[in-house]
Amino acid sequence: MPTAFVTGASSGIGRAFAERLAADGYELVLVARRRDRLEELAAALGRTYGVAVEPVAADLADSGAVAGLGDRLASSPPDLLVNNAGLAHYMPFQELPPGKARELIDVNVTAPVLLARAALPGMLGRDSGAIINVASLLAFSGAATGPTLPQRAVYAATKAFLVTHTQVLAAELAGSGVRVQVVCPGVVRSEFHSRQGLDVSAVPRMEPGQVVRASLADLERGTIISIPGLPDESAITRWDDASLALSEVALATELPDRYSQRSA
Repeated sequence: MPTAFVTGASSGIGRAFAERLAADGYELVLVARRRDRLEELAAALGRTYGVAVEPVAADLADSGAVAGLGDRLASSPPDLLVNNAGLAHYMPFQELPPGKARELIDVNVTAPVLLARAALPGMLGRDSGAIINVASLLAFSGAATGPTLPQRAVYAATKAFLVTHTQVLAAELAGSGVRVQVVCPGVVRSEFHSRQGLDVSAVPRMEPGQVVRASLADLERGTIISIPGLPDESAITRWDDASLALSEVALATELPDRYSQRSA
């Protein structure tokens, strides 16, 4: 049987991944902070689908816990790693406590990087495997302003990191048999926003299962940046083209004309 390792699996998108993968016949290792909910989910999936499901309670803000999970992934790399766990801590940057800023980076950046790094050698050794990083459309929101957007200076930056990290890693792994994807959902029906004290009940939301369906379908067709709600995928191509145009000026040796004008 194929195996999958899913973080943030007790609710929302992580739970939807667990349910879909169990239905597809995967044996599962499910990671989250809330042991009681994990054990309940593991028992339900085992009864319904007849697959082995192991719940592992761990806080990905704890470096020791991440190291332990990394050791496990290195010794027994799964067929699929889903880095779904994430935090938001929406608030103005000047009000964000240093400890919460560190927690955002630890959970949203450090943990997925280290878990992928642990699993990857084994995947490469057998020439197969996949890693899905769950980011957000807020990864692309750096230029966006407006009253409906959350205060997100660190959160959005962590998700932008996942997009760039995944794209570059996918290029490194091209032809290896190991696939990498970053999925960027918009507003999803889950506990994610309510944990931040936000009421989004009046906002249109996608179901977690739809996000998972799109992500896995895109993984099969080799899509690196999966945006479930995007009707026109050429927008990703245009974004890639703009990114390339910006990166190409790295070799410039002269300033353009706009800098030759003296200020009055």
